[in-house]
Amino acid sequence: MIQPGQTYRSLSNRHHPADGPTRIRITRAPLGTADLDGMRKVQVVTLTWDGREIRPRWMRADRLHATATTRDGTPRRAGYVLEHQS
Repeated sequence: MIQPGQTYRSLSNRHHPADGPTRIRITRAPLGTADLDGMRKVQVVTLTWDGREIRPRWMRADRLHATATTRDGTPRRAGYVLEHQS
């Protein structure tokens, strides 16, 4: 279940190796009703390497995953995976 305070890391390999993967934190729980495109959204902020919160935005909740692998065990290549809950 997606909750405020959770931290996720990017599964994309487009980040700079020295910076590591992009990390985001949930600031608002999913909206109860679907948006115009039929998807629920959460409000997130990007976390900098020193812990600052920047770039607040809305993101589709289906981009957030509990594990880094799919149901059949293959690695996910897109979206964000849960790091830890606060």
